[in-house]
Amino acid sequence: MDLTILGGGHGCFAAAAELAEHGHAVRWWRRDTAALDDLRDTGALTVRDHRGSREVPVSDTAGEGAVRPVPDLADAVRGARLVVVPLPATVHEDLAARVAPLLEDGQVVFLPPGTFGSVLFARALADAGNTADVAFAETGTLPYLARTHGPYEVVVSGYATRLPTGVLPARSSDAAFRVLRKAYPAVEPVEDCLSGALMNAGPVIHPPLILMNAGPLEHSSNWDIHNEGTQPAIRRVTDTLDAERVAVREALGYTAPHFPLADHYATDGDEWMYGRAAHERLTDSGDWREEIDLLRHRYMLEDTRLGLSFLVSVGRWAGVPTPVAQGLLSLASAVTGSDLYAEGRTLDSLGLAGLTRSELTKLLHEGMPA
Repeated sequence: MDLTILGGGHGCFAAAAELAEHGHAVRWWRRDTAALDDLRDTGALTVRDHRGSREVPVSDTAGEGAVRPVPDLADAVRGARLVVVPLPATVHEDLAARVAPLLEDGQVVFLPPGTFGSVLFARALADAGNTADVAFAETGTLPYLARTHGPYEVVVSGYATRLPTGVLPARSSDAAFRVLRKAYPAVEPVEDCLSGALMNAGPVIHPPLILMNAGPLEHSSNWDIHNEGTQPAIRRVTDTLDAERVAVREALGYTAPHFPLADHYATDGDEWMYGRAAHERLTDSGDWREEIDLLRHRYMLEDTRLGLSFLVSVGRWAGVPTPVAQGLLSLASAVTGSDLYAEGRTLDSLGLAGLTRSELTKLLHEGMPA
């Protein structure tokens, strides 16, 4: 399949390597054209995972089974069956505006994860006057536990085995999943893109870890919040926060499986998104021992400012209390000196808070009005 990856983050490197190795013709665009030029000159992207180390070919003439760097965004998007955007939600607004005029009938745009970014991309499409029939899909996590090691190498500690995914508009789900499964067989359909957004694991895992470890994080030059930082008291907070997420889902009529985060840490029961022993593989890798700047790290700017504010806003709209989510968001606002809810991705900021339940259901099924 001819597909495109947009962005230069860890997940983009992992996606380029995996999808090329699975025989797809991968086009790769990122803002940093100099980095693309360097990768092209190197001729290969190195990937290391449980199968060892190997190289994926990179060239201007690449086809199936290889990666072709494409510096022009229009060239990258044109003709791609699937457009994969494994980037932080903080870039969605800008990227959506740039991509919207370029999208074509029948394309699927995949946001792993999305933080309800499907609505932002769909609205950008409408605002651009683009009437193409495009499906936007989002899931609960990146398909990879990945970190880059230098400009030409990515290390993948784990691959997602289950990816609960929702589509906007939901009426296009069957067609979208026929495309998605060719690239990501692990996708599992959920009701719609709001259901997919409420599977997002980042706002449940990361805010308690960074806020309850704030002292060590500011004291140490590097700290592994997933190893030393994941202590029983923090896990209890995480479980309570996740119960709020599940309560919001249930109030909206979404059904199990809800992918409770406790399954990520468990040795039995239902398999979570990354399969068994994913937490141990992550901590054993050492790749998450890092410096975390509480004012600038994506755990604060994406998972807390955007992700927690979204959960709180949906809870308010649905009449479901989310005291732990709200408390963490208030603490984070004090730490950063900013009103993160006011800056966040909420139903208010998206212009959806005034919709009735039936109006929102119709939008999720039919898509954004032109």
